[in-house]
Amino acid sequence: MNADNFLDIDDLSSDELQTILARAAALKNGDDDSRLEDQTLGMLFEKPSTRTRISFETGMTQLGGHAIFMGPEDIQLGHGEPLKDTARAAGRYVDGIMARLFAHKDAEILAEYAEVPVINGLTDDAHPCQTLADLLTIREQFGKEVSVAWVGDGNNVGQSFAIGCALADVDLSVATPPAYAMDEAVIERAAEIGSKPDVYTDPEAAIEGVDVIYTDVWVSMGQEDKREQKLEAFEGFQLNDTLLAESNAKIMHCLPAHRGEEITDTVLESDRSIVWDQAENRLHAQKALLLELLG
Repeated sequence: MNADNFLDIDDLSSDELQTILARAAALKNGDDDSRLEDQTLGMLFEKPSTRTRISFETGMTQLGGHAIFMGPEDIQLGHGEPLKDTARAAGRYVDGIMARLFAHKDAEILAEYAEVPVINGLTDDAHPCQTLADLLTIREQFGKEVSVAWVGDGNNVGQSFAIGCALADVDLSVATPPAYAMDEAVIERAAEIGSKPDVYTDPEAAIEGVDVIYTDVWVSMGQEDKREQKLEAFEGFQLNDTLLAESNAKIMHCLPAHRGEEITDTVLESDRSIVWDQAENRLHAQKALLLELLG
């Protein structure tokens, strides 16, 4: 790896990414019995989670290790102690830290001071663990020759996914409202790694002929005050029977879904949805990552 930490998806090279995805597939099939006996993962949560907490805690248990949940009321995070002090102390107790935070800079501070591997379980800028699961799901469904459209908000999940697609040689088109586009620096990072995503403001153009259509919530945690503004801006971007009338693409969503906003219940529950495989693959992809970092 490019570092002992995993703060964004391009901390991995293309070859390292493929190695982790292959190992994740082997773990899922029961073909890898690697273990993390007597190792402990500290899980630091500044914001709540379902999939991140369950998948990491279960993954450590299945690998023979142990995970400790540390919520905002359990430790000194945000209660007066500098984050670098929390990092230095925690790093003396555990073998690795997974952190789900608001500010990406805080993940960088943890990585600088903890002296054990730090995994980004989500920040406002990036969600690389989700990208690992996404690419594992695409690999299972299609192999290598695949095209994907991201439709909706150019958020942290989308930005990590765009860079991950470049690393994995996946063709990507992106459709967002102009005011909610992906950071241009992220698009350029993807272009430097591999192929530059095709960028649209028209979702119909972006999804034409693709194999997979991926969306996420329009109103992320902490953005509730912008709800009405965003719902108006995203009119026409909902994954529904009308938008998908000419498409046979599989549907992905990182969850939780706001049914009736970015995606309809009908589409999410349809046979074309691979959302639940995608959710399961958080477990397998993260186990492979944990073995890479802690093993």
